Amino acid sequence: MTGTPMFPLESVLLPGDELPLRVFEPRYSALVRDCLAGEQKNFGVVLIERGREVGGGETRCDVGVTVRIAEYEDYGAGRYRLRCPVQERIRVVEWLPDDPYPRAVIEAWPDEPGLIGDAEISDLEDRIWAVFERIAEARGLELGGRELLVAPDFPDEPGKRLYALAARLPMGDADRYAVLAAPSPIQRLVAMREAVDTVAALVEFQLSSPEDGPD
Repeated sequence: MTGTPMFPLESVLLPGDELPLRVFEPRYSALVRDCLAGEQKNFGVVLIERGREVGGGETRCDVGVTVRIAEYEDYGAGRYRLRCPVQERIRVVEWLPDDPYPRAVIEAWPDEPGLIGDAEISDLEDRIWAVFERIAEARGLELGGRELLVAPDFPDEPGKRLYALAARLPMGDADRYAVLAAPSPIQRLVAMREAVDTVAALVEFQLSSPEDGPD
């Protein structure tokens, strides 16, 4: 069983993201060479739950995405620079032995049924914008139009629009993974609301903390 080449990372990718990647470790150099030799030039990316990207032995999450090598530079000696747009969300069905790099049997994971209305999306956008305004106020800045949050080319489909909003919010990887792993748009909306609350609370904590005085 061949499986799909997999690249565990210490960060979470969402549909609509783009992955810039520098490759130098021998096992992942082999992965890139194999992908470039194929027609699709695709590989999977999942979050490392415990461990690090270099050296192996990491514990991996089972929800991730596929990416495609759109551009690459080959610096020789197994060193590459890649630009990889994210394609779709996946689930790992089975991890295969690393030989020489991680491989897995995967399946596409489209959103499960569950509709949300425009009003709920608009409310979420308002809450995110309020966080941006609070940060700008504290820094003595003026925000421009809402296009800073919602770009004209944002997707209309609710599930994908939530991914696009998540990319704008400076949240941690735990919250990003909760957004990615939400089975349906309704559950993704809940995860996004919780992420906004977490970011808002962190902003208020940082703004209320006294500044360090001179030594």
